[in-house]
Amino acid sequence: MIVKAELGQRFLLTGSRFCSQRSLSPERREEADKSGEPAGGGRKRRRGGGEDLQEYPVMVDRRIQIVWLQLRSLPSRHASHIVDEHPTHLLSLSVVLLNFLSPSETGPTPRVSFSLGSPGRFLTRFSSPDVSNTTTLLLSEDGDVLYVGSRDAVLALDVSHQDAITLKGKLDWSPSEKDLEQCSMKGKKMSDCPNFIRVLQFLNSSHIYACGTFAFSPRCTYINSETLTMSLKPDEGRGRCPYDPYQRNTAIIVDGELYTGTVADYRGNRPVISRHLSEGRRVDLKLDDTLGWLEDPTFISSTVVPDEEKIYFFFSEVGREYDFIDKFIVSRVSQICMSDIGGQRTLQKRWTTFAKAQLLCQADNELPYNVIQDIDTLLPAEGAPADDTLFYGIFTSQWSVNSGRSAICSFRLSDIKSVFSGNYKVLNRDTLQWSTRVQEKVANPGECGLHNASDNALRFVKENFLADDSVRPVGRTLTMVSPEHRYSHLSVQRVQAANHRDYTVLFLLTESGYLHKAVLLQSGAHIIEEVQVFEQLQPVKSLKLSIPQGVIYVGTSEGVVRIPTSNCSVYWTCPQCILARDPFCGWEPNSRVCVEVKSTKIPLVQDVDRGNVEEACSSVSLTHRSRFSSTKLSAGELVSVSLNEVVRLQCPPSSRLSQQQWERPNSRLSPDLYLHLEDGSLSFVATPTTLGHYLCLSTENSFQQTMAIYHVKQKSSNPPPSSHPITQAGGRLGPRLLTSEGPQRTESEPVPEAEQAEPTQSSKNPQTPTSEAKDSPRWTEESGPRGSEFGKERPLMWSRGPCYLKELVVVSVLLVLCISLLITVLLYVFRQRCRSRTTIQAGTPPRDSGSPVEQEALRGHCGSKRNGKALHSGQGGMVCNGALTGSNGHLPNTPI
Repeated sequence: MIVKAELGQRFLLTGSRFCSQRSLSPERREEADKSGEPAGGGRKRRRGGGEDLQEYPVMVDRRIQIVWLQLRSLPSRHASHIVDEHPTHLLSLSVVLLNFLSPSETGPTPRVSFSLGSPGRFLTRFSSPDVSNTTTLLLSEDGDVLYVGSRDAVLALDVSHQDAITLKGKLDWSPSEKDLEQCSMKGKKMSDCPNFIRVLQFLNSSHIYACGTFAFSPRCTYINSETLTMSLKPDEGRGRCPYDPYQRNTAIIVDGELYTGTVADYRGNRPVISRHLSEGRRVDLKLDDTLGWLEDPTFISSTVVPDEEKIYFFFSEVGREYDFIDKFIVSRVSQICMSDIGGQRTLQKRWTTFAKAQLLCQADNELPYNVIQDIDTLLPAEGAPADDTLFYGIFTSQWSVNSGRSAICSFRLSDIKSVFSGNYKVLNRDTLQWSTRVQEKVANPGECGLHNASDNALRFVKENFLADDSVRPVGRTLTMVSPEHRYSHLSVQRVQAANHRDYTVLFLLTESGYLHKAVLLQSGAHIIEEVQVFEQLQPVKSLKLSIPQGVIYVGTSEGVVRIPTSNCSVYWTCPQCILARDPFCGWEPNSRVCVEVKSTKIPLVQDVDRGNVEEACSSVSLTHRSRFSSTKLSAGELVSVSLNEVVRLQCPPSSRLSQQQWERPNSRLSPDLYLHLEDGSLSFVATPTTLGHYLCLSTENSFQQTMAIYHVKQKSSNPPPSSHPITQAGGRLGPRLLTSEGPQRTESEPVPEAEQAEPTQSSKNPQTPTSEAKDSPRWTEESGPRGSEFGKERPLMWSRGPCYLKELVVVSVLLVLCISLLITVLLYVFRQRCRSRTTIQAGTPPRDSGSPVEQEALRGHCGSKRNGKALHSGQGGMVCNGALTGSNGHLPNTPI
């Protein structure tokens, strides 16, 4: 083990040095070898064991775990041999060890969850039997019409009404039978040969430009947005739309020109970023195919920064600057200038302003999230410079150690511009290795206006298009990490709260079909809620946010779903409205309702940063609210039970971030009598000791509220039960958004109407949030709960759940009875045997008693017979040779 530990340290140091030198010039690498210092200039960090570990640039291959496991299973001498013979594995193993040493992260938990069809979150759906693959969305400027690109059709949906989505128009655009036959002859599946609309952009105020795969022969056309008819005959769409419907692409139209990122051939081997629909002296441009400017990319998104007159493309590709066993995927951002018209002799009809850089979404000493999944742009606030533009992206990892995890990283436009204005890498055509260019710059790659530059300058930018530095996230940290959810799409919005502060809200769609709404705070990300969008897993290709309408549109393979960005009415008390920490919502103290901030000009109560109920709701009565009556019922919810009956009291939590606890008046809940279940409910057997009042408390963010009050009472008259029945009582005094059971009642007693309790809420010391509940009772059996009020809307919920406690008790009793009976029988048999032996031994003379004469006479008397009959002297039997015999020499009463 000591040898292997030394090898592990050797892996870390050597691997870090090896990694750092891979991207250095030969001169700097030689100097590093001579000095013995790490060439990467990384600083040393001290870990728990005291070793100094080098900070490393992360580059990993997929076989690192297998190599490490093999090393652990080998003897020390073989492990040393691997180190000497396979130095390329040093980097991989160092990354694994550093990842093991790093602490595991826990992501934020959604505060509340709304299941599909929940009344707390109303969703609007559109689907039709003849419509599928509604995955490309385009929203009109006024937000009243949603254009949808689907399979063999373009739809116009009327979304102006809040309660319904209706079909306004439909344009059928499907391939002919001949086109489908040719697609099938190319070896493609018939299910992939229809026309899948992949490009849908506004060309101007009256027309839409659309492109589709069209049986693996892309076509594009102009569509009148009012009549939804084709204005011109479709033309070829190569380089504008992918051939394969499964290939990702991106497209954007700016000033009537189409900028796309896709593939330009049938096999998908020619990726291209190009410009189309150019007019005047401007020509269509594309990348030079022979330079390897793109390495098997997967295009994600594209956006325009008007003040910069640049188009930015986001994609992932193979990082050729890294040398590994398997392909190492990196995320990229590339730029082109809208004013680019190509070179005069060099780079004719090619981009002269193309440059790309790596997006690095990584925390310190951890594996990077290197595969970008989606990205959205957050424009700067009003009056702020364009450099404050932020890009929020979803990143995942290509390694199994981070499988199922997602990370959110944000990048600032000023940082991207700084990387593009720095140094660039150069490719050695002989060795096919990248290194940092140390020579003087002939031109600045990525700079606009190079179309008039000299041929020497254009050749320089032609060979120097990969930035040397990587774009780091804002604050050099991850915005959010989710170890349990894998996100696929996101939208971002800046929301102004009641205090006129701006907050960033992310809408994240998981692969399992849930939409998360998260607000970014100084203390970290807080997931306000999660809403289930669809039940069964299905491909999601588009997520469109309409800020003016306050809704989100999700395009799936089966239809379109609309979700409101907020629903403040679900928070029906001031504490719930404050604890939600939703910048969309605030508490209106006069009408005592939670409303949207933008819907009123009345000052609202809100605390997004801390969620402090005691301060925010100080002017609001925590025990008197408009929705509840003032009638007090100290008994609580009545639960009538029989003795020896299993009782289960429900306690719905106020949120998924709260903690539940139970209390009894003037007594503590002994673990010998009570069972606290994982769902917060309390289970026990009804006995004279356990009868009485029970109070369930929920604590969240140092604020405590009463969620349920019960009075467990013995039934007045009831025959003895044959077994242990189960009474399950559930009441809900707090939020109504987490339970869905209907009202039920027991068979013994009806529940009095209008006798239901309101939560009793109180603020506690944040340092000791539970001491009061444990040490001092809040109420007594005589007076009932303090400050508890009962409203009119809380139903009594009775149900019989699958509990096997009574079966366990019956089986245990039967087992004890059987064991007792068996022991009794064994004792009786043993006693009888002992008594029989004692009787026999008492009637038998000793074998050595009497004189020899007497023994001889006795033997002779036993053996003498007359006429075949044994002689006897009037006795029915005698003892002979230690055996009791009768007149015939056998046992008495035994037939011969």
